[in-house]
Amino acid sequence: MNTNQLKLLPLIFLTLFLVNSCGFYKRSDVKDNPVNVDERVKRNIQEGRGFRFGKGSTRGGDFDFASSNPLWRGAVDVLDFVPLTNASYSGGIIITEWFSSENNTDSTNRELKITVRFMSNEIRADAIKILVFEKSCIQTNCKTKKIKSKLEGELKLAILKKAALFEKDDFKKFKETKGKNRAKNLGNVR
Repeated sequence: MNTNQLKLLPLIFLTLFLVNSCGFYKRSDVKDNPVNVDERVKRNIQEGRGFRFGKGSTRGGDFDFASSNPLWRGAVDVLDFVPLTNASYSGGIIITEWFSSENNTDSTNRELKITVRFMSNEIRADAIKILVFEKSCIQTNCKTKKIKSKLEGELKLAILKKAALFEKDDFKKFKETKGKNRAKNLGNVR
């Protein structure tokens, strides 16, 4: 070993000691951890590790992008015509793959990519931001740019309409099930 390596050796041991003593690294035995994935997920959630969606989560902002969110469901439903590259409701973003229209007959290969960003979980016009990107290729020379198009407004309107319908249906189901039960319980109290 040369002198530089010998100088780093105490630093490495100190770092390993601190990481181990601070609890960053916790050795676990196979018998202490469930083998089944579903059981592990349930245990991690009970212990407060991992991701939680909904009201139980205390980290981050006040966004609830769960699959029960009508705005999220509306966006996924409207964008079902194209495969998705990234759909992260915890991150509040949906990104489609590059796609082209079927009637694309010009000499350039033109493809589009759509990004939907969720700014809020409320159904309103400023709750989502839609970006459209265009990729034009002439042989092997491709250029990508963000474009302004009518598609942004049309998609936003379609997503908001679909989300409003989902919310209306959810409210109707709630009223039919839990609303009736609540009225019965209030009647029994009197």
